[in-house]
Amino acid sequence: MKKNKFHIMIVMALTFLAISCSEDFLDETPYSSYAPETLTDEAGIEAALKGLHYNFGRIWTWSDQQGWAGVWQDGTDVCSPGGVQGVEIPFFKYEDLNSENAAVSYMWSMCYLIINNANNAMVAIGEDGDPAKMAEARFFRGYCYNILATLYGDVPLLTEPTSSARTDLERTPVSQVNAQIVADLKYAAENLPDITGTVSESRANKHMAMQSLGEVYLRLDQPADAETVLTSIINSGLFSIVEERYGVAIDVNGDYFSDMFKFGNQRRSEGNTEAIWTFELEYNKGGISGGFTNAPQQRRNWVPAYHNIPGMTYVYDGVDESFVHPYGGRGNGRIRPSNWVKYELYEDGDIRNSENNITRTFYYNAPGYSATWGIDANGFRVAADSPDAVMVKDVMVGDTALIAASDTLEVAYPYTRKWDSFDPTDQWGWTNIKDFPIMRFGETYLLRAEARLKNGNAAGAADDINVLRDRAFKAAREESGNSELGKVSSSDIDLDFILDERARELFAEENRRMTLMRTGTLVERAALNTESTIKGTISGISEIHLLLPIPLSEIQRNKDVLWEQNPGYN
Repeated sequence: MKKNKFHIMIVMALTFLAISCSEDFLDETPYSSYAPETLTDEAGIEAALKGLHYNFGRIWTWSDQQGWAGVWQDGTDVCSPGGVQGVEIPFFKYEDLNSENAAVSYMWSMCYLIINNANNAMVAIGEDGDPAKMAEARFFRGYCYNILATLYGDVPLLTEPTSSARTDLERTPVSQVNAQIVADLKYAAENLPDITGTVSESRANKHMAMQSLGEVYLRLDQPADAETVLTSIINSGLFSIVEERYGVAIDVNGDYFSDMFKFGNQRRSEGNTEAIWTFELEYNKGGISGGFTNAPQQRRNWVPAYHNIPGMTYVYDGVDESFVHPYGGRGNGRIRPSNWVKYELYEDGDIRNSENNITRTFYYNAPGYSATWGIDANGFRVAADSPDAVMVKDVMVGDTALIAASDTLEVAYPYTRKWDSFDPTDQWGWTNIKDFPIMRFGETYLLRAEARLKNGNAAGAADDINVLRDRAFKAAREESGNSELGKVSSSDIDLDFILDERARELFAEENRRMTLMRTGTLVERAALNTESTIKGTISGISEIHLLLPIPLSEIQRNKDVLWEQNPGYN
């Protein structure tokens, strides 16, 4: 090892001496750029459009801060921290949230990177260029500005490329930003191909733009416009609610809801009739992004560290793959469903709470395992000779795993199966390999229900909610013979009920924090999560947290203009 390091040092020294003999290395030679002057042909424009998808993926595959996924779930009604990494801590200990938080800065910078690249592409395409290509660029610009407006309020509105550093940008009133978002998404909805007409299924389609536009209209309190555009998706005939089993896992344990989240089942071409926007990861091949940077941490966040239970493993020994790691690969348990989700949210018979979708019971799966454990008065595992043991039990592979009280924080708790995955070439489990379900048809009904409620049509909202509940309670109805099981009526419907139903349907899919910020309900909904653990309790939350702080780096960079920080932040 020392010899190798010595050789590396020699090579580095010689390289430095070689380049120091000439000043040519000071000349800037851009090897790649999305600046308009470099996009001189169709191939360049196509590369720029694909680059928008690639950079969008960089938002959600960031692993430099492994708690990034927890930022958008912890400290809300649906999740509490398990093992904490760092960046997510101020998002449940709200008193510590400030303008220097890395998550606050990262989302801002990535959105503006995509916006600037979209502006570059639009200039290259030109007003007389292909409307579909222009629409793809405008979709991403509108989509990212919607993120910024939702999270930060007033932000600089840039509709032309920026090719050099600026120190004079001004925050544009959010009303003007919103107008540009609507204009971009309307153009995209009118000019993008439908989902059957894209050059590949992962490319932007008009239904992605329409769903985004419907959500924006709801944020702007324009429910009639939202209902119109969402109804167009529902009436298109191109999507349907999954109510029957399909795909690669049809012959193994599962159900028609869990099938949508199986590796190899997530895409439209794989049978998922609800897929509106499935962001494809390179591992699955066929995606347009050319891969992704870093290593997405969704599985490691959402799946508990069950392998730390003696007698359980995530490693495949080559004998019985289906039994050895049925629990989703190696997790770290950084995002834990709140007690409200685990014990109060779901009704009996709701398939979205089945063991296939939220695992609550663990079984010993390490080959050859057997042991003798004690069980204390609360039913938790202790040493067989512990004075707390009220009984002793022999266990082996296939038996229900005994859990220690300390395990319930990070190691063994009810958890969603939407993000689990196992890569035999990466058994240690550094990265997630699943596609990302960004938009699906089930959410279209939830958004329209919200629009109908705001339009004074609670009965219509109940009809939309019942589309999802009919699917959720289908198996239980057939078994019980009760055709009304799970149905709701107009008297049941208010915004809280719709947000509950979003949690039931979209748990671990939607960006819960953004949903609650969009609807202005973050503070009161977070009050549902009263869980207190050694990792922390939600604290310090107030109405100021309906916006994030403006990154300090942006305030300092724009030194020629006075930027006011969002209220309540230093």
